[in-house]
Amino acid sequence: MGYDCTRRHFFMGPLLAGAVPLAGFGSVGSLRALGYKSPNEKLNIASIGAGGKAASDIKGCSSENIVALCDVDDKQAARTFQEYEKVPKYKDFRKMLDEQGKSVDAVIVTVPDFMHATAAMWCMERGKHVYVQKPLTRTVWEARQLMEAANKYKVATQMGNQGYSNEGTRQAAEMVWAGEIGNVTEVHAWTDRPIWPQGLTEIPPPDAVPSTLDWDLWLGVAEKRPYTSGGPGYPTKWGNFYQPFNWRGFYDFGCGALGDMACHILGAANLALQLGSPAGVECTHKESASAFMFPKKSIIRYDFPARGNMPPVKLFWYDGLTETPKIPGVPDGELLGDLPYVRHAGGGAAAARPHRPNGFVGRVFDWETFEQTRGNPEARVPSPDGSVFIGDKGILTTGTYGEETRLIPVEKMRDYQFPAPLLTRSPGHYRDWIRACKGGDPACSNFNVAAPFVEWMLLGVIALRVEGKLEWDAAKMRFANNPEANKYLKPAFRKGWTLT
Repeated sequence: MGYDCTRRHFFMGPLLAGAVPLAGFGSVGSLRALGYKSPNEKLNIASIGAGGKAASDIKGCSSENIVALCDVDDKQAARTFQEYEKVPKYKDFRKMLDEQGKSVDAVIVTVPDFMHATAAMWCMERGKHVYVQKPLTRTVWEARQLMEAANKYKVATQMGNQGYSNEGTRQAAEMVWAGEIGNVTEVHAWTDRPIWPQGLTEIPPPDAVPSTLDWDLWLGVAEKRPYTSGGPGYPTKWGNFYQPFNWRGFYDFGCGALGDMACHILGAANLALQLGSPAGVECTHKESASAFMFPKKSIIRYDFPARGNMPPVKLFWYDGLTETPKIPGVPDGELLGDLPYVRHAGGGAAAARPHRPNGFVGRVFDWETFEQTRGNPEARVPSPDGSVFIGDKGILTTGTYGEETRLIPVEKMRDYQFPAPLLTRSPGHYRDWIRACKGGDPACSNFNVAAPFVEWMLLGVIALRVEGKLEWDAAKMRFANNPEANKYLKPAFRKGWTLT
């Protein structure tokens, strides 16, 4: 199927609308006034969060100047703090912004989900560009607030879902748009998450707060509660009862498996199918329900109406899996999602794969490499993560980050020529944001793209907490049929904390 201008505009319009600051990327003077720098100048970057994932985000931006660090947990942040020994360090990001704000151009926000919006808003209000880890926010209202603020303050933004910067995600969209699998009416996506505790029904007794942790600052906007390490059986691989990592499983702090992985795994579907807002969402199955935690395992169904010349689509999300689900219509024996790979000789962590051009995330499908891996007894079977698009003329599958995009049966990929590129390509996930901070093209997952995506994903998070199908009214930002569900659209803020 070819492209005419109308079809091209149908897809590209929503991607680009509002992505450029209202003042435009014009003269150097106008850019400087908005806080943008010349491409040859280095950014001064601060980070809210320094341990865990924040450490790798900081490393990803280390081509620039790292000028201030903030973390409520000295133990978690110790390695990064030592690496940047001479950089000012804080526990409270508000104090950091007050004292270092004049010397900071941009801020990384990599803390638990429930603090993303408040930290990012404080930065944007002060004219700072922001990189915010997925899933951007914990609630729908916060996602909308951040998108509005990004446009109001004309700052460069990026959500930390690497797949949107990935070649495979773009290939998936271009293959769908070229009509390779016809009209897509179903998408299935799955993950082995949660790999942290979920579905617990009792909170252990309180105990002493570690001397390295400021528990009150860690709680931030959330309701105050006693600290607990978890007692016997803790720490686990992921830490104590709440932190540094297990917070993902709690309603008050995280978004469960959806929040951790949907922004990655469903990125290709969101881009390729221009999903917009669903008409309805329902949790159709869950195991080990809890009053304060997400279940151990669930299935969620989203129903999206027709979009332009695309038909309605049913989207199914499965989490807590130990193996790839059986998808109706997919031939037996086909490998879906991530492909097996072979480690290089010498035990290195890198897999045998084609070169990753320009810092792309994930593996680009290559028939020769696939043939080398197929049937190799040393191949490592990956965790079950990926997605499948079911069209009326064929099937397409992608990996965790949209990588290894390919048609099913995979034999169709022998001598396959991908469609000519329609979408722009990313220079690499972090470079994408850094370039935008210096007045270049908007980042692939800037908030005009990320917030609407996150909004519909978060509807599934709410569906896990209530019974029955939810009817979504995007224009009014409410569920038309469930007042109980509506109370989860916006967070409560503890006294002393506000979004702005």
